[in-house]
Amino acid sequence: MATNESLFSGFQVNRSLLAGGVVLTGIGAALGAAGTVMMCAALATAGRNWVRGMDAPPSVIAHRALHGAKAASTAGWEAWRAEQTSPN
Repeated sequence: MATNESLFSGFQVNRSLLAGGVVLTGIGAALGAAGTVMMCAALATAGRNWVRGMDAPPSVIAHRALHGAKAASTAGWEAWRAEQTSPN
């Protein structure tokens, strides 16, 4: 402990400057958090409006895409099996 004290004995902090920095950092963090909340609210509102304006709900679109993927997979499987069973 004595070694650390002798190394930093000349180290003096301007407490008023440090306190001002802490206050400004706190204010900046609060403003940043408020801006983030506002941005998230704007994006959530825009997303809700976009989904409401769609012709079909996302679940229907996902169902159609899944059905198309299954049909493509089945067609590919059938073509592969036909190629494997051909006499070539």
